[in-house]
Amino acid sequence: METGLTSLELCAGGGGQALGLERAGFAHQGLVEIDSRCCETLRLNRPQWQVFEQDLEKFDGSPFKGIDLLAGGLPCPPFSKAGKQLGKADERNLFPVALRLIDQIRPRAIMIENVRGILDAVFDDYRHYVSGMIAKIGYKTDWRLLNASDFGVPQLRPRVVFIAIREEMASSFNWPTPQKHNPPTVGDTLFDLMASRGWRAAGAWRKRANEIAPTIVGGSKKHGGPDLGPTRAKAAWAALGVDGHAIANEAPDRDFVGIPRLTVPMVARLQGFPDDWIFAGKKTPAYRQVGNAFPPPVAYAVAAQLHACLTSGKVIPEITTRERKRA
Repeated sequence: METGLTSLELCAGGGGQALGLERAGFAHQGLVEIDSRCCETLRLNRPQWQVFEQDLEKFDGSPFKGIDLLAGGLPCPPFSKAGKQLGKADERNLFPVALRLIDQIRPRAIMIENVRGILDAVFDDYRHYVSGMIAKIGYKTDWRLLNASDFGVPQLRPRVVFIAIREEMASSFNWPTPQKHNPPTVGDTLFDLMASRGWRAAGAWRKRANEIAPTIVGGSKKHGGPDLGPTRAKAAWAALGVDGHAIANEAPDRDFVGIPRLTVPMVARLQGFPDDWIFAGKKTPAYRQVGNAFPPPVAYAVAAQLHACLTSGKVIPEITTRERKRA
């Protein structure tokens, strides 16, 4: 979709936010990412994108001055309840770098995704600091907790989105409205993949997996192979008929007996990725890219409203689940 609006993305990861922005009509002028596997994924799926494989601390944003949208999914551990919540004291906190680039680039709008923990009271002062620094150079700011399940993603995945828009345009922005219907269940979402090798019990499994998924986690490079999260999460997966202790290489075969494990493509679909999006690397790095991603449908929902604000035009029609599968 060609609309003339441009974007630069920081910490692009495996492409979740980038896909959402693309569908909303933003043309990526650059994507910055330090992880080589993520960069390989981005180049594999979109050879035309300009991917900067480098440390964001050393990135020069001056060539992108005045771009329409500066977006990014900054590292979550500094604010995650799964970690120590060190916030600004965490060496992985990249908000200072983002503030430098915002000042340098002066985009028309900003969109930054992070974990729910950043809204905790302990970070009130830091959020006000970030908003205040950006407000000083002419932006209106807002923080909003969005649930992925409100936008068609079959998963409990709360995420915080920070928006900043130039003061003269900010009154035209509206947060996206949650869908009126529930997302599909895990069983309905994954049935065809679970049955792809002829598993005879796939139908019974579909009936058991009759809720949306718990939050999918990506894990850390400091730990072992991929799994579906801590003990409580694994128990929630077990209730859906899924073994969350590891990720499978393939779907169950015809005579499989027991509780199946998810494959990387299954997890990717639960995150809202289109089936033709390929993740580079073996199972563990591929799963981490999926698990750490911003679900494309949620990124799309916010980006579509930003697009409408920046063009002062009508909102792009919502992409349906069926259309996403064809994309």
